[in-house]
Amino acid sequence: MEKSEPKTIDGYIALFPLKTQEILQQVRQTIHKAVPNAKEVISYKMPAFKQNAVLVYFAAYEKHIGFYPTGSGIEAFQHEFGDYKWSKGAVQFPIDKPMPLDLITRITKFKAERDLEKVAKKKP
Repeated sequence: MEKSEPKTIDGYIALFPLKTQEILQQVRQTIHKAVPNAKEVISYKMPAFKQNAVLVYFAAYEKHIGFYPTGSGIEAFQHEFGDYKWSKGAVQFPIDKPMPLDLITRITKFKAERDLEKVAKKKP
């Protein structure tokens, strides 16, 4: 029988080994602190935080945590990625190194501000 997809971030985190769960909870709490009013959702089978639109996604892999602030979040902070592997929509944080929580906080706040600006522009 196939495993069902998790419907909550708790369900997603529970799928991983304990050490990875601890890191995922750390990332989750960091994002939550940065945007306390954002809603937790599962989107594209990954944990995500949504304000008006999804701000950031994150996911666990064997050797890294994928952090997905989409194009604008990557573009604004790529100069800070140093040795991290990154692409136009994602950055990989190695699981065996401390998570860059300050960077995650700043990217998340940046995305939240852009989200609010977009909504403000749409209002008549």
